[in-house]
Amino acid sequence: MSKSTLTRRGVLKTGAVAGATLATPTIFTAGSAAAYTNEPTGSTVKFGFNVPQTGPYAEEGLDELRAQELAIEHINGMGDGGALNTFTSKALGGDGVLGKKVEFVTGDTQTKSDAARASAKSMIEKDGVVMINGGSSSGVAIAVQGLCQEAGIIFMAGLTHSNDTTGKDRKANGFRHFFNAYMSAAALAPVLNKEYGSDRRAYHLTADYTWGWSQQESIAAATEAMGWQTVNNVLTPLAATDFSSYIAPVLNSGADVLVLNHYGGNMVNSLTNAIQFGLRDKQVNGKNFEIVVPLYSELMAAGAGENIKGVYGSMNWNWQLTDEGTKAFVQSFGQKYGRPPSNSAQTCYAQTILYADAAARAGSFNPCAIAEALEGFEFDGLGNGPTLYRADDHQCFKDVLVMKGRDNPTSQYDTLELVEKTPVAQVTYDANHAMFGGDAATLGTCNAGA
Repeated sequence: MSKSTLTRRGVLKTGAVAGATLATPTIFTAGSAAAYTNEPTGSTVKFGFNVPQTGPYAEEGLDELRAQELAIEHINGMGDGGALNTFTSKALGGDGVLGKKVEFVTGDTQTKSDAARASAKSMIEKDGVVMINGGSSSGVAIAVQGLCQEAGIIFMAGLTHSNDTTGKDRKANGFRHFFNAYMSAAALAPVLNKEYGSDRRAYHLTADYTWGWSQQESIAAATEAMGWQTVNNVLTPLAATDFSSYIAPVLNSGADVLVLNHYGGNMVNSLTNAIQFGLRDKQVNGKNFEIVVPLYSELMAAGAGENIKGVYGSMNWNWQLTDEGTKAFVQSFGQKYGRPPSNSAQTCYAQTILYADAAARAGSFNPCAIAEALEGFEFDGLGNGPTLYRADDHQCFKDVLVMKGRDNPTSQYDTLELVEKTPVAQVTYDANHAMFGGDAATLGTCNAGA
């Protein structure tokens, strides 16, 4: 597909709101009737929500769908408006986007890259979506992001934590609100050093795909820098459900910390197996044996139950935060679904709102107009505090949460407690950092498609 030629017609400047500087929106026109892929011509515009509805991350996918549906309701002026009431950008008026009501279609990624690409391709070619949002696997996210780049569609990534998504595999048409593995390690390492000391021997079990590799590399580098030794790193299949055969060797390894680079049902099962083997009741090297789960979610913690007590990890967001954006979103989500949202739900809600807002500010659904409106955009009020969408790599930068399994939860929803809100400065890195592809990593050029 060829790229459209875009002409700048005018600039509409907005000022700072509540401490956040809003990007300068640009209005685009195109030189042909078919300006870009799936340009909407009627009274509606369609979004595509591609999430795992089956597979090991299906529970995360269901919560993402809940949040995506809620975001559409708020964009279209239904319900209480949620975080649109606290969002510092006021481009959306609760009457759709650019005079069009928003509709959506859904697909099942199955937590498989091929299935996710096929689902996204169908939504683009058959359903005519202008954007795709979702996913709970970095392998899926990278595959779908590549497809969207080729098709001339904006990809607003959902839950994807691998450094590669906005690192070596970054794309001009792709944007990530969720934090990444480097940020988790940068936030966790000082806390682990304080709690467990600098003389530790760590054994890693790692999901065998891009996220697991990226997470293990990041946490190993950060902990080794403070004095820890990595004893072993064993790769485990994403489809695994019983990790007993992987846990048993830990007992004779000389390790005194087990790092579970697992997510979703994998983490619930591997942690459960580790507790069944009595690891947390042991002393090794004169120290209490500890378990670390670098990436947390509320859904995982609830699934792990009692086993999660005292275990440290990191999160992109948590429903117990007290900022106005979080309170507005949690109230709205809770009223609709009778439960608090997960951090995967929050990032998909935010990404849907951010896309719609960018279109409103740009005055167009042209993907290159959307991209320019998002690049360098600073905002607040969606639940994460002041946030920057960095232009260099399309990665959001914001504070990172360090969490711990709560000793005395009062419900299935407060199994985690906030230990530290790590300031954004501590987790910020150069766009061409070696873990993110170095100087060879570039966004390339925005593709507007047809």
